[in-house]
Amino acid sequence: MFEALTEKLQRAFKNLRGQGKLSEEHLRGALAQIREALLEADVHVEVADALLARIGEKALGQEVLLQLSPDQQVIKIVRDELTALLSQTARPNFASRPPSVWLLVGLQGSGKTTTTGKLARWLSRNGHRPLVVSTDVYRPAAREQLAQVARAAGVRCFAAEGLLQPLEIARAALREARLSASDVVLVDTAGRLHIDDELMEELERLKQALSPTEILFVADAMTGQDAVKSAEEFHRRLGITGVILTKMDGDARGGAALSIRQVTGQPLKFIGVGEKFDALEPFHPERAASRILGMGDVLSFIEKVEQAVDQKKAEEMQRKLLDNEFTLEDFRDQLKQLKKLGPLDSLLKMMPGIGPLKGLKDVQIDEKEITRVVAIIDSMTPKERANHMIINGSRRRRIARGSGTTVQEVNQLLKQYAQMRKMMKSLTSGSLGRRLSKFSLPGL
Repeated sequence: MFEALTEKLQRAFKNLRGQGKLSEEHLRGALAQIREALLEADVHVEVADALLARIGEKALGQEVLLQLSPDQQVIKIVRDELTALLSQTARPNFASRPPSVWLLVGLQGSGKTTTTGKLARWLSRNGHRPLVVSTDVYRPAAREQLAQVARAAGVRCFAAEGLLQPLEIARAALREARLSASDVVLVDTAGRLHIDDELMEELERLKQALSPTEILFVADAMTGQDAVKSAEEFHRRLGITGVILTKMDGDARGGAALSIRQVTGQPLKFIGVGEKFDALEPFHPERAASRILGMGDVLSFIEKVEQAVDQKKAEEMQRKLLDNEFTLEDFRDQLKQLKKLGPLDSLLKMMPGIGPLKGLKDVQIDEKEITRVVAIIDSMTPKERANHMIINGSRRRRIARGSGTTVQEVNQLLKQYAQMRKMMKSLTSGSLGRRLSKFSLPGL
């Protein structure tokens, strides 16, 4: 989501490397490049200038840290200032007496309906019992669309059959939530422009009647500064409590994420990072700052692993690795676990030092390769998966036919597997293996 900005900032920091001391001249040059990078990423000009003023003041006003080189000093200051710019308590708000009401508002086409389903899925996975309802009585089939989204996301949707007014629909959903012990009601409102007084007044009435604990403005990150301006106007009329940016996995330049907190005074609470219903993440300012600077986001990676990996299986896999009992069936199970983590290219970008590498953004990781390997292993018998040494020529031809692949592809897989077992044996037979035995590996 911040690839272009990261690449340009890395270029600015690179020019400071090799300098013995951070001089004012070198700093001015770096700040000019950072400003250009921020503006090209669609950061609001006033936000960019204020950020650079603070960076320049700190960089020249502080004593030189002997343990840091000039580029490291500037990176540290930029990271601290980005974190401060983005930071604010962004935890979701819940009512002291359920159900809590979360009102989702925004422009038409910003992705509110899909985001409602994603948010309900996130709440459900975190121990809540959400109920979704659409008050969009203007767009044809809008309520049916939310019902389909809810079914796909595995959450409950209030149909509101026979009701035609947004306010009565919302009130009925609130009653249903109390009866069904739902603790959060997500109200998907009709998209509207902030200059449409009639529709904005409708939102004001919903706010007054429902007393929502959250008013979340849903914005398309690809609209850049238009998203920031709309959020500012909605906040002026409604008093939004937070922002959800969608399509942060696309070609968004990331500037809206940096600007929206400063302009509205409200935190960015969630970001949409894909089309699947689990592709919604809480926004962590310090992690975003690290990713912008190319430092990776290991904590988010660990959280993805913890959600996708069965801990008991991980511990058993660790034992098999240490005892050299890792079979083709175990290899297949590991690949299936890996697919649960999401797109592999997005995982790589969370790794420190990998995200900003030149050309990585153009690398296309073929996830069909994993599917092909799994199909080959599935075409083997249990005995073959347990002992690959018995797989002779005729067995290889049968496996290739069963998996829709070639004998050469089967041979390649078996060769790679044998090499991997040999490498694992050498790693776990020495002192490294003894050290690894003290830790629980996360199934990777």
